[in-house]
Amino acid sequence: MWAGTSSSNPASPTTAQIPSTVSSSPSYKLKYQGRRFAQIVKLKKDCVEKYKECHAKVWPEVLKQLKECSIEDYSIFHDPDTGILFASFKYVGYNYAGDMEKMRENPKVQEWWKMTDSYQESFVDGAKSSADGEPAWWKGIQEVFYNP
Repeated sequence: MWAGTSSSNPASPTTAQIPSTVSSSPSYKLKYQGRRFAQIVKLKKDCVEKYKECHAKVWPEVLKQLKECSIEDYSIFHDPDTGILFASFKYVGYNYAGDMEKMRENPKVQEWWKMTDSYQESFVDGAKSSADGEPAWWKGIQEVFYNP
C-alpha cells in the first residue's frame, strides 16, 4: 500500500525541507511539519459494507503501527458512484522508506492488508497486494492545489 507513494516522491525529506531554526544550536527541536500523500484504489461493489465495518473498528495494532511509522491525519473517503476510495495522510517522519518497511514487516498489518485488499481492485498494472510493495497496490496521485 505504501511503497508506491514513494516512487514519484522522495523517500524522506531533504535537509532543505526539514525546518531549521535561526540559532546555530537551538535548545529545542522543531517537529517536521510533514508531507501529504494521496492515493486511490477501487472498492468492489459487493464489499462496501464489509469495508466500512472493518474501518469503523480498525485493529489497535494497525493504528499503533501507523503512529509508530509517523503517519498522521489519515483519512479514507469513498465515492459510491465510481467505487473509488481516496486516501490521504501526512508523513511526519524522517525516513519514509524505513518506516514503510517497518509497516510491511508487522504481521497484524499484513493480515489487515490481506483482508482489505480482498475488498479492492488496484488501478496499478501488475500490483499484487499491499504487502508486496512494488508496484504499489494503491495508486499515488499528484497534488495540484493546496491552500493551508
